[in-house]
Amino acid sequence: MIVLGVDPGSVRTGFGAVETDGRRHRLIEMGVLAPGPRLCLAEKLRHIHAGVAGLIDRLSPDALAVEDVFHAANTRTALVLGHVRGVVLLAGAQAGLPVHEYPPATVKQQVTGFGRAEKSQVAYMVTRMLALSEDAVPGDATDALAVALCLACLQPLAGVPS
Repeated sequence: MIVLGVDPGSVRTGFGAVETDGRRHRLIEMGVLAPGPRLCLAEKLRHIHAGVAGLIDRLSPDALAVEDVFHAANTRTALVLGHVRGVVLLAGAQAGLPVHEYPPATVKQQVTGFGRAEKSQVAYMVTRMLALSEDAVPGDATDALAVALCLACLQPLAGVPS
């Protein structure tokens, strides 16, 4: 099974694709979609949607895993993040993929064993689970890989075909 994980952000949207059998995981690709900082929100959303849709077309994942909305102190930030998540979810739905959303605490629990783990702990476990060097994973892709690994670990429970 191939899982595409996405960590939505309006400035940098991380992505990571893994191939998994539920126990062993292999990195396929990771990176960041970064629309220009001077683009208006609508153009940033178009860029992110096109990027995710392109990844889906190229990688042919079996499922899409997206990090759920966190509680932001800034209402505007939360609203913009919701728009970004919307275009990511739309890209998955348009491709006919099963789309799974996980709260950050669930992702951290599955990857590190602790739902309140720090970012550095998540990054450490992602590199271990995928047998990567610690400096091989860009920061924005770490969370995307973690959400993909979350689905990979929960895959038998999620009912996703393998």
